[in-house]
Amino acid sequence: MRKFKVKVDREKCIGCGSCISVCPENFYFKDGKAEVKKEIITEKEYDCNLEAAELCPVDAISIEEIKNKENKE
Repeated sequence: MRKFKVKVDREKCIGCGSCISVCPENFYFKDGKAEVKKEIITEKEYDCNLEAAELCPVDAISIEEIKNKENKE
């Protein structure tokens, strides 16, 4: 099963809450900015987090696939 790493750039985040509105399972407010509850997510959780990243007006959310050792050359 593929895994992904989700990050919020708190410098960019403007605290609009878009991510929380579409993916409250993994995003919450901390000191007026978005934070992730789980930095490492599975494929099952990916769609919700991707929607949050796509809706972010300042592109503060990044998602990258974690490559396991078998995939490395």
